[in-house]
Amino acid sequence: MKKVISWLIRFVPRKYLQRVGGFGLKVVGLFYRGSAVTCPVCSTSYRTFLPYGRIKPRPNALCPQCLSLERHRLIWLYLQEKTAFFTAPLRVLHIAPEACFIPRFEKLHGDRYITGDIESPLAKVKMDIHAIPFPEKTFDAVLCNHVLEHVHDDIQAMREICRVLKPGGFSIMQVPLFAPMGDVTIEDTTITDPRERERLFGQDDHVRKYGRDYSRRIERAGLRAVEDNFVNTLSREKQKAYGLVPGEIIYTGFKP
Repeated sequence: MKKVISWLIRFVPRKYLQRVGGFGLKVVGLFYRGSAVTCPVCSTSYRTFLPYGRIKPRPNALCPQCLSLERHRLIWLYLQEKTAFFTAPLRVLHIAPEACFIPRFEKLHGDRYITGDIESPLAKVKMDIHAIPFPEKTFDAVLCNHVLEHVHDDIQAMREICRVLKPGGFSIMQVPLFAPMGDVTIEDTTITDPRERERLFGQDDHVRKYGRDYSRRIERAGLRAVEDNFVNTLSREKQKAYGLVPGEIIYTGFKP
């Protein structure tokens, strides 16, 4: 199973996996049913989550029912416990929307919830993150997870996020952080060879590898960066039950 999933996500374009992957994984999930772990996004329990990863698949990572990964389950809990996302009517922009979130966030926020992406078949609005097609001060929250490592100019993209946020609004902006993590972000958009990108940046469609300066890059875009170790405030039992990664940081940018 690890090898099959690894091959699929490494060589099949994401836009096709998003369309057809869900049904097959739900069938596979029938053989994983149990009670050791529970996905907080869809409330489905398994003896373990599925492995996931392009090169070295991580065990206990992918929920077969809703396709959430560790980061999605952490974001869900963070939004529930540390923001008004689940209790107030917010205008939300979700960039490169994840399948596990879309129906649930639509139910929460209705027409105030907008999905946008340059190529995803799941998004309502076709848009370039470098020039977001909405007026300034439009949104209370922007979700932008595992996007910035793909784009030509991440600082400009974050400036656009800052522009469309209302004062006091926030954006969750997770990016992959590979160990060992350097002090400075490494980037080179001129490297186009897929295997070289994979070697340098961790994935063949990445153009940078973030370092410990990521929060400073967020602040260069005009946002106040907060590194939240929310996951470590949860008990070890909860971390295991939800399939979370101890020590994973939530990176949030707040508009002054």
